[in-house]
Amino acid sequence: MNELINLVVQRTGLSQEDAQKAVTAVIDFLKTKLPPPIASHIDALIAGGSGGGLGAIEAEAGELFKGKLGNLMGGQPS
Repeated sequence: MNELINLVVQRTGLSQEDAQKAVTAVIDFLKTKLPPPIASHIDALIAGGSGGGLGAIEAEAGELFKGKLGNLMGGQPS
């Protein structure tokens, strides 16, 4: 998350403290708007960790999409 905070500082001129508050607010907002299976991976993605990073988010999104598409086409939810 520090990398993201530093990017906000560089691009906006905000203080480190204000940038951290802004980044935290945006991350918290995203977690409330994304489907729970995807939102649960946000912290790992921001931290840059391998357990639950972008690959895991892509897998969860794919499964979620397949389930929604199946429902749309008259299939059973997965």
